[in-house]
Amino acid sequence: MPRYTIDYDNTFDKTLTDLMKDTGATTKADVIRRAVAAYKYFKSQGSDAKISVTKDGKVVNDVVLP
Repeated sequence: MPRYTIDYDNTFDKTLTDLMKDTGATTKADVIRRAVAAYKYFKSQGSDAKISVTKDGKVVNDVVLP
């Protein structure tokens, strides 16, 4: 299996730790794998696709991925 080494700051490390706890991921690498899989899925929907964030049934934000 390929291995990668990345450097990141304390804020990013805390974000990974928080996401690990919130999502039930077993490792920080698992959080990153899930994020890449989600990004791949969203990008496969087309260049003009967007993600809508809703609250109480109303759109509060649209996200367009680069």
